[in-house]
Amino acid sequence: MSFAKVSKVLTKPNGFTLIELMIVVAIVAITAAIALPSYQNQIEKTRRGVAKSDLIELTSFMQRFYTENNRFDEDRAGNAVALPFNESPSVGATKFYDLTLAVAQSSYTLTATPKGAQSSDSCGTLSVAHTGAKTHSSGTDCW
Repeated sequence: MSFAKVSKVLTKPNGFTLIELMIVVAIVAITAAIALPSYQNQIEKTRRGVAKSDLIELTSFMQRFYTENNRFDEDRAGNAVALPFNESPSVGATKFYDLTLAVAQSSYTLTATPKGAQSSDSCGTLSVAHTGAKTHSSGTDCW
């Protein structure tokens, strides 16, 4: 083998340059900076959807309770109404909403208050009344 061929083989680049690696790292960082907030927003929307579903389920519970007792606040024996669950999601380890009931004889309001990782949710507290009126404390497009 001649000296020129050996020299050519030895100088052939076999990897990435530092500039190429820095460009790849920059592209990954930019992509992550764009994708992460969108991902977190979708997670919040999913958790909010579960809380809304739980509120609707509790609304059905309260309507059945009224059908059986002719009032929202207590049963025929005088026992106060008790929600079947008071956190959302009703199953699973991590709870993202506290569910509360404000009740009177002929009306009630169910409220889902965000907590923990969900406390920064743009919609804030979600509520549903005995009339079916749904409200939220802030944000838009929450129900």
